[in-house]
Parts: sequence; structure tokens; C-alpha cells
Amino acid sequence: MERVYRLVMSCPDRVGIVARVSSFLAQYNGSILEANHHADLEQGWFFMRNEIKASSLPFGVETLSEVFAPIASDLNMEWRITDTAARPRVVLMASRDSHCLADILNRWHSGDLHCDIPCVISNHEDLRRLVEWHGIPFFHVPVDPADKAPHFAEVMRLVDEHQADTIVLARYMQILPEGLCQQYAYRIINIHHSFLPSFIGARPYHQAHERGVKLIGATCHYVTADLDAGPIIDQDVIRVSHRDRVDDMVRLGKDCERTVLARGLRWHLEDRVLVHGNKTVVFN
Repeated sequence: MERVYRLVMSCPDRVGIVARVSSFLAQYNGSILEANHHADLEQGWFFMRNEIKASSLPFGVETLSEVFAPIASDLNMEWRITDTAARPRVVLMASRDSHCLADILNRWHSGDLHCDIPCVISNHEDLRRLVEWHGIPFFHVPVDPADKAPHFAEVMRLVDEHQADTIVLARYMQILPEGLCQQYAYRIINIHHSFLPSFIGARPYHQAHERGVKLIGATCHYVTADLDAGPIIDQDVIRVSHRDRVDDMVRLGKDCERTVLARGLRWHLEDRVLVHGNKTVVFN
């Protein structure tokens, strides 16, 4: 894979941002392989993502960051530069359902996801054999419903120990504490088995069936301290009818969940998701 640097930024909108950044890169013979930008006219905010051919520049990513910093400061940017040579470390968390976890592990095993998976954490033993077949450490951390603090203390220790860049809740059926959400803000990805903002919380397919919906879906979003209310990365839907029972909706919904979570994770790993307020801009 061609090594690239990704320059991702957002800032107050003004004339000349693209020209300023492009001229800066051209000054150092930087070859832009992909360029995306979007202006939010309502909020007056500008978003941009560039992929730069690493071999076209006369220096590495650290120096690139140093020489770009004055421009970023002048334009009041929120920005980052990442190097595709560094593989993000993704810690997976799951409970008993295997469909989302198995799909991510298969995509990783096949080389479709550019990341490392240092471990999987679960509050049940059910998925151990699946995970260990892939050669990945599995940690069973039980939950005492009367006192969940020890569980989350151990989860945070494991996440820190394995130097996670991103945490993926692949049907992990526990609500994360506020401290963990803040420490990993916009780096915790959840799949919700419903088309948010409808049917938040538990048993959404049962809620949807009782409501007689004609579409069911899944939502991939960043986790915040507010339940199922974080910035949405991706969504998809499947049509259903009065003939479908709850079991049918669950089966169809699982297919949707797998696809949406994998897509959202890929976009996150490729720095295609920019968060502003409680919304996202996704350069997909």
C-alpha cells in the first residue's frame, strides 16, 4: 500500500483556505493523492481532508507537522496529521452476540482493516474460542450488577495497558462510565441495533415491532456519556412489513449491524470522520 500522510482539519470558514494549504504542499513538492472539503454554510465552518504521497515530501511526518503548524495557528484550525505506516490499535469489546465481532475479526484477518487488534474484552466467556482462534488475547472481565466499578476499573486498566487508539463496542451490552467516555472522546465506536434517534436503549427490535415500523436499521456512532446520543458516523436500513416477526427483524437487523459497524470503523481508521459539535462530516 502506498504510504501516505493524512492531513485532516476544520476551522472557521474564509476565502482561500484550500489555496493556502495546497500552496504550502506544492512548496515542498507534496503530491496530493486525494482531496476532500466541505463548507457548512449554516455554522460558517470549513472541513478538509488531504492524502499526501509521503515519498514526494523531503521530510517525515514530524517535520511536516512542525512546518504546517504556523498556518494552522493562523487559520484557527483543529487539525491532525497521521501516517499510514503506523497501524492504529483497536481494542474490541463484546458480550454474548458474535455477529459484529466475528465480522470485524474476519475483515481484520483478511487484511481488509488496516489496524492491529491487541485484545478483546468481554463480560462473558462465550466468545473466547472465536477470538483465540484468531490468535488474539481474550480477557473475561465479569460484571457484578450490584457494583460495576471493579469491572470498569479493570477494563480501563486493560485498555491503557494495550495502548488502544480506538475502542469498538461490538455489541458490548454495558453502559460505559463517563470517565472512560471522556478519556477516549470520539475514539469509542458503538453499533446500536436501531435507527437512532428512535428506539434508544434495550430491546429496540421489540420496540420497533410494537410500533409497526416499515424500516429497521442500525446506527454506528461515537460513544458519549449520554446514552445512544453521540455523533453518528453511519446508518443503514432494511425494509420490513407486517409479516415480519420480532425474530425476523432481529435476523435482518444483524445483517445491517455488521455492515454499518464495519463501514463506520473503516472510515474512522482512514481519518474520514470529522466531528463538529454533535454532528459528523464523513468524507467517504
